[in-house]
Amino acid sequence: MKNFSSIDVFDKFHDECGVVAIYGHPEAAKLAYLGLYALQHRGQESAGIVSSDGRELHLEKRMGLVADIFQPEVLARLPGDAALGHTRYSTAGGTSLMNAQPIVIDCNKGKLALGHNGNLPSAARLRRTLEHRGSIFQTTSDTEVIVHLVARSQARNLSGALADALNQVEGAYSLLVLTRDEMYALRDPRGFRPLALGQLDGAWVVASETCAFDLIGATYVRDIEPGEMLRITRTGIESLHFAAEKPLQQCIFEHVYFARPDSLVFGRVVEQSREMLGRLLAREYHVPADIVVPVPDSGVPAAVGYSQESGVPFRMGLIRNHYVGRTFIEPQQSIRDFGVKLKLNPVPVLLRGKRVVLVDDSIVRGTTSRKIVRMVREAGASEVHMRISCPPTISPCYYGVDTPTREELIASDESRVRPRLTADELEAFEALLDSRQFGRGAGVPPAGLQIAGTGKTTGETPAPPEFHSSRAERSVEEIRQYLGADTLGFLSLENLRRAVDDTRGSFCTSCYTGVYPVDGAQGEFESRAMEPEETPVVEIQVMPNER
Repeated sequence: MKNFSSIDVFDKFHDECGVVAIYGHPEAAKLAYLGLYALQHRGQESAGIVSSDGRELHLEKRMGLVADIFQPEVLARLPGDAALGHTRYSTAGGTSLMNAQPIVIDCNKGKLALGHNGNLPSAARLRRTLEHRGSIFQTTSDTEVIVHLVARSQARNLSGALADALNQVEGAYSLLVLTRDEMYALRDPRGFRPLALGQLDGAWVVASETCAFDLIGATYVRDIEPGEMLRITRTGIESLHFAAEKPLQQCIFEHVYFARPDSLVFGRVVEQSREMLGRLLAREYHVPADIVVPVPDSGVPAAVGYSQESGVPFRMGLIRNHYVGRTFIEPQQSIRDFGVKLKLNPVPVLLRGKRVVLVDDSIVRGTTSRKIVRMVREAGASEVHMRISCPPTISPCYYGVDTPTREELIASDESRVRPRLTADELEAFEALLDSRQFGRGAGVPPAGLQIAGTGKTTGETPAPPEFHSSRAERSVEEIRQYLGADTLGFLSLENLRRAVDDTRGSFCTSCYTGVYPVDGAQGEFESRAMEPEETPVVEIQVMPNER
């Protein structure tokens, strides 16, 4: 009997969610479908589209991939010139159809649909408060908390209710809302997640990434600003800033891994950032080598940058199979590293006898990276030097990324994955670092020179002071040993910021530092008072329709 397996064969962070909306186009649902197709990389568990014909909202959502769900007969059931789409990977709540989005409700503010990219660490606390006050929840998604806060708001209109609700939550949200006759696009005041505005033949388009615009032929207009609410109606757009200004905390991992390379995210082309990551990685951790090989597909741009900076030839020494799903038939005969081999296959003629620089975007648990290093060695590589185009990930993300716990992160101090150096291994490692720091050619002057202030020559120089490695250095060495690589280098946080041109500290780096913009370590934030407050709406700007 065949053995059916369903495993996550790539040891990667899971993408968050993608949202797209069209307002004022006769083929809105079809365009939303294409937009979701371009955003499929942001979530592969479920997808949904809700459309409005001016009288009613029509919803279709299922588990699975966008192309499999939205067949022509399904799209035919989504009439109207406005549509909102969502593709999901769960970061809060379980993996089930009840948590698929958009969420559609009928409340005292009218019938409306919501699609959310991000995560609200304050949701659990708010949910308990709302349940004590009589609210009944239909899902386990944090997005439904927003729905209940909107419904309970005393504001007279929907824009006020949305502002009221969102000023009671803390966390990351790029949010789209569709009613029978209007659409809203909102972004949290710290700007964790991207959200862009475009136009197509006079219709308005909003999407998580600009690659969705490219597919449907829309023109990028601008990013929706942090703390901004756009209200789109037949008469045009209103821009309302509903929240007090807060320090920017844009997710830097969008540029490292999540976003598509052809997207413009936070005002910068992702491909340019990733190539610069590779260039800076080559400057920081150069090693004599014969070829640079990316771990496809996410490691390709950084490997290109590494090759260009170092002068070492770029080669596709690993080939990816793009047609492997999450479920497959596994043979009864044991095949070592079967899951990885389903996705990646080495090219021995390129690797045999070569000193290989293997470039990837990140290491999470390290299990897959270990298998890839072993695969490259077995294909004949004489040396394998692992280079990672971001710093070690030491902490989970609470703002819309499905990150493993600290115990599962190999670079974390609390890791249960990473083996620790023995006393003998630590002594040998520190001796190696000591020799690199104080050996000839590494800071020790030639013999016979006078040493200032001592009256001695270098021939009489006392032994260098005892050297002890840092915790971070020991962590990297332990990871290197676990992976089986000859050397291992992670890009420094300083160079990561330099690669994305972060001169003002505008990016969130919590996963690399363990320092959070707000306290998310317990998975919850202190919520604001639940009683209705005055809605802080300022700076209203009307943009007329150009249809």
